[in-house]
Amino acid sequence: MKTLSPWARLALAIVPILISLAITALLILAVGSDPRAVFEKVWEGAFRDMRAFSGVVNFWIPLTLAAMGLVVTFTAGLWNIGVEGQMIMGAVFASWAALTLKLPPLVLIPIEIAAAMLGGALWAALVGLLKIRLGVHEIFGGVALNALANVISIFLISGPWQPPEGGSVRATPLFPVDALLPPFSAEFDVSLLALVIVGTVFAAVVLALRGTRWGLQLKATGKNARSALLLGVPTRQSALSAFIICGMIAGIAGSYRVLFTYGNLRPLVSGGIGFLALLVVLLVSMRGIWVPLVTFAFAAILGGSARLKVALQLDSSLAGVLQGMLVLVVLLFTGLRQRLQLERERSATAPVESSASTPSTSERL
Repeated sequence: MKTLSPWARLALAIVPILISLAITALLILAVGSDPRAVFEKVWEGAFRDMRAFSGVVNFWIPLTLAAMGLVVTFTAGLWNIGVEGQMIMGAVFASWAALTLKLPPLVLIPIEIAAAMLGGALWAALVGLLKIRLGVHEIFGGVALNALANVISIFLISGPWQPPEGGSVRATPLFPVDALLPPFSAEFDVSLLALVIVGTVFAAVVLALRGTRWGLQLKATGKNARSALLLGVPTRQSALSAFIICGMIAGIAGSYRVLFTYGNLRPLVSGGIGFLALLVVLLVSMRGIWVPLVTFAFAAILGGSARLKVALQLDSSLAGVLQGMLVLVVLLFTGLRQRLQLERERSATAPVESSASTPSTSERL
């Protein structure tokens, strides 16, 4: 089997990035601004000081967790659009523990994270059961459960968990200090525990998908579920387990939003991170090893784009244009790479087939 040369693979990886940057630069020129000044302001906004860098890392943590969870479901061939709802339910369960349990921080924080994992897993399992038992596609089930999760959070905020001053749909009261994740330092305002969790989840997912029987079953299910079933792979159990694992990881991401980023529960607490994680997984073609790098780039672009409106009178949504363009171009080049690879394989097998079909000299005699 002939494969593309290393230089060809490198070109197909770098060229999409250059094209997306060039298209974004042309759009910036079209609105009368200097592309170089825009990129400088984005860089400055993300890395100008330790406070700005902390903001990038605080967005990177839940985004990386959500993306690593989605790598699991995408490997099994499942479009887990419901990751947003799983993050919200993780935040809801963690909020319940923070508001109701009166325990020391060393006991309370692990319980909050475990509760968040349970909430995300239960919500993801609903999507899986709807697909496996009732034949509801995971996209439709996920979208419906996303909306339901947000409705539940609004009900809790404006009802049982409303502030003492009266009903409000803005947010619950601030959680007790003992219930919050402690920052690393005043200068580097990031949770060290969350960084450890991200590293653990990343290593566990990559190793599980590469070197375990479960990972092989997920890959077989994602490649061809019917053939995998004929070969004895429990495809339904594999799909359901992928949903549950993804939900658990997404729940942790949701808990970080309420236990550190905000310090309370508010509507749409996920902040669209789940949908952005979907773009990340498409961008890396389900290769989990690249997820932290790509999510950091996305977090830096979003964090740095906040200065565009103040400095250059440009809307910060320009960062979304760059991200969307990057994903679109990379997907196009991924299809091109697959087509080139297929053509090389066909050309490599064609001479063998033709020689096999041509009778030899002794056969003709």
